[in-house]
Amino acid sequence: QVQLVESGGGLVQAGGSLRLSCQAPGRSFNLYVMGWFRQAPGKEREFVAAINWSGGSTYYSDSAKGRFTISRDNAKNTMSLEMNALKPEDTAVYYCAADAESSIGTMIHRREHDYWGQGTQVTVSS
Repeated sequence: QVQLVESGGGLVQAGGSLRLSCQAPGRSFNLYVMGWFRQAPGKEREFVAAINWSGGSTYYSDSAKGRFTISRDNAKNTMSLEMNALKPEDTAVYYCAADAESSIGTMIHRREHDYWGQGTQVTVSS
């Protein structure tokens, strides 16, 4: 079931930036590990970035490292992904996910998550 809501996707030129947001209406995810995943057409869903419950620990895929920044605001029950220097290969549907009683390391390797969103399309033109 979908419990998270993503927003902020769109069309951008290579080298541009986008900021994705993930909200959890009606539910507190303050103690959850949260992360971003993406799926391009014809490809498997892949991990992008994750953040622990406090925001004090983050982890990125090699493709996201140095260009993307994950953050969260527990007071507002939101999580964000700032994406800079976007490339055409970043084109995908981006999903946010949340896991209870988990860790970043576990989230990265799980195929299913406790909660996830419907996805938001990011298209990067060359």
